[in-house]
Amino acid sequence: MNRFSVNISLRVLLLTFTLATSTWLYMHGMTPLSLLLFPLVVLQMYGIYHYLNRINRKLTLFLESIRYEDFSIRFSGDNKLGKSFRMLNHQFNEVLEAFRQTRAEKEANLKYIDTIIQHISIGVFSFDSEGHIELINPAAFRLMGIYRLRNISELKSMHPGLAELLRELSSGNKTLYATTQGQQLSIHAATVRLQGRLIKLISIQNIHSELQKKELEAWQNLTKILRHEIMNSVTPIVSLIGTMKEIVDLDIAPTSGSHEGIADLQEALLTVESRSKGIMNFVNAYRDYTTLPQPQFTRVNIKSLVATVSSLFQADMKQANIRFLLEVDAENVEIHADISQLQMVLINLVKNAMDALEQTSNASIQIKVYLNNVQQICIEITDNGPGIDTEAMNKIFIPFFTTKKTGSGIGLSLSQQIIQMHGGQLKVLSPGNNGNGSTFLILLNT
Repeated sequence: MNRFSVNISLRVLLLTFTLATSTWLYMHGMTPLSLLLFPLVVLQMYGIYHYLNRINRKLTLFLESIRYEDFSIRFSGDNKLGKSFRMLNHQFNEVLEAFRQTRAEKEANLKYIDTIIQHISIGVFSFDSEGHIELINPAAFRLMGIYRLRNISELKSMHPGLAELLRELSSGNKTLYATTQGQQLSIHAATVRLQGRLIKLISIQNIHSELQKKELEAWQNLTKILRHEIMNSVTPIVSLIGTMKEIVDLDIAPTSGSHEGIADLQEALLTVESRSKGIMNFVNAYRDYTTLPQPQFTRVNIKSLVATVSSLFQADMKQANIRFLLEVDAENVEIHADISQLQMVLINLVKNAMDALEQTSNASIQIKVYLNNVQQICIEITDNGPGIDTEAMNKIFIPFFTTKKTGSGIGLSLSQQIIQMHGGQLKVLSPGNNGNGSTFLILLNT
């Protein structure tokens, strides 16, 4: 039997009985007693109203739980009132559970997307019409060389013109921006409307390393072709010269009366042989540039790495009267790197610095290691030599180019290739040929 119906019926019968009793008392002249029953009538009417209004209160509570996303409420207190109440409570609970699951899935998806954004190498950030930053990931901080950004107007000090460029860049368009650090940033914009607000989403990518990689591949391919063609041409010449020397020594010299002519011929053959072997050795020197092995990554303590390389040059610098300074502000920092390849790069840069100081009085070399504001390891090798002129600055990393009389032009190109394979950058910061020296900067991710 429906308990709700029974309760309503009993309440109505009780109210009817009370009204009938009050009326009977009034009609028989017992007005005071009749008035005493009036509050009981009012109370019973309010009870019936409150009891009947249970559904409205339940519905109000249900809608409020949805509005305020409080899905912990469960409807079950009036299940004993009958099947209809149990079914209604069940449906309310089912709807709230569906909302709860939908919210949980939404939060999980947002967390998943946020995790992806925080870990991708492409810089991503968004801002509203006032320039306030809504979202920004670590890659964006790293690419722009900053550690905090609340409004794009704050970019003016470090990146002149970038804030205006971002505001004016329309949705779906791309553009390039060259930073003061020499990076080429590819910028792509998209616009979305979020809750009535216009949000601009920006993605930035450093294509400088990609351009360097393509340039490196082009030089490597060219070097392989040149090396192959030169070796194919010179090797037979060297072999033929050896045969000709035997012919001259064994067949021509004993029967010829012109000893002076034979001597000249032997000297000429020796000269050609020497120069041919010199060309072969020169070409073989570029084998490492085209066949550099992939790095074998391990955890490397940066202080230990720099200290080891520095100790190799202590005696040579002392003999050359070069003052050496080592400053490490990242003592406990480790990086993922190939220690032997990084040692090769540092040795080459220090040797170049020492060579640049041959004609410099009060010569000095400083190695400085520190973390920049985007948590990259920076290794600076600075000398106080004559510096590098502007023309050489543009060619210094090109294979075969050198400013040394005895240089092969492979050291800096090989060093740059190694640093690129480590996901870093090698830059030259020489202020020019003005006696202020030069600085080579290595940037590596921790």
